[in-house]
Amino acid sequence: MKTILILTDNLIDQINGVVTTYKNIEAHAFHDGFKFIYINPGQYKHIDCPKYNELKLAFPRGLLRHVKELSPDHIHIATEGPIGIYARIIFKKYGIRYNTAYHTKFPEAVKKFIGIPESLTWSLIRWFHQNSFCVLTTTASMVAELKNHGFGSNVKSWTRGVNRDLFKPIIDKKKYHSDFPVMINVGRISKEKNLEKFYQLQIPGTKIQIGDGPLLQHYREKYPNVLFVGAKTGSELVEYYQKADVFVFPSNWDTFGIVMIEAMACGTPVAAYPVQGPLDVIEQKVTGYMHSDLDKAVQKALTLDRDKVFKFSEKWSWEQAWKMFSDSLVDSNISAIYK
Repeated sequence: MKTILILTDNLIDQINGVVTTYKNIEAHAFHDGFKFIYINPGQYKHIDCPKYNELKLAFPRGLLRHVKELSPDHIHIATEGPIGIYARIIFKKYGIRYNTAYHTKFPEAVKKFIGIPESLTWSLIRWFHQNSFCVLTTTASMVAELKNHGFGSNVKSWTRGVNRDLFKPIIDKKKYHSDFPVMINVGRISKEKNLEKFYQLQIPGTKIQIGDGPLLQHYREKYPNVLFVGAKTGSELVEYYQKADVFVFPSNWDTFGIVMIEAMACGTPVAAYPVQGPLDVIEQKVTGYMHSDLDKAVQKALTLDRDKVFKFSEKWSWEQAWKMFSDSLVDSNISAIYK
């Protein structure tokens, strides 16, 4: 089998969109004769990034030797953290070819958490992706944004998918019917997700937060009327999606939002702000509703036909995501290390 090396600054068992993406396309890659191998912080001494524990800070001592031993046919750098940066430096030095991905609004995140101006971070991001054969990003609007920030023609859109063997509607939603709606959110409980806009909704009903994160205990104490159930996976997570009347997505910084299409695949409409991410994913008045007033977005989403939500969600496919990923692969030229 041909091997694809994924270099990431996430641990492989983390629950987030980046890890979910690679795990789900991996099965389709294997079917086509490709094997994923990973270099991640779990293989080195590492610590949590201050104020953003989703990113792990590792010093990848011996990375070049590690890459030599693996001798991959193709290389993909998934994140712009220490492992990604160190790999970019040595690959440039030895003429090794690779692709990269832009998953997260990195400059906006750095400004929010540390206060560094976006103009400075964009310089770093352009440098990081400068030698990439192909830069994969989440949507067509993100392609346009990166080009507006000085990226070249090597930027391509890379869709996301949903596991339809797992995420699907229940046969009879009526058995869960109540007089007041069940509103849910699934995701990392942290500042950048703008979750307080969800918790502060004025619509009577049950608000459920699924997920874990640095602000879990703080929000649990501040919003006692919200049910915080922790992180859920598999059929247990699917049941929350299925029982919900609406999925509330208050984030205004995600580049995609896999949780939205997971909800849609269960027939649950999405309420969100009209910002990047939702604008690329939601079919307005069909699979969800976007409005600058989140209360109004929720009220409108509650009126949508769940059967239509499910039907229109079927375009999202991990098989298609793998095809787009595989079409962008470049031979690593790993033999250049030995010259």
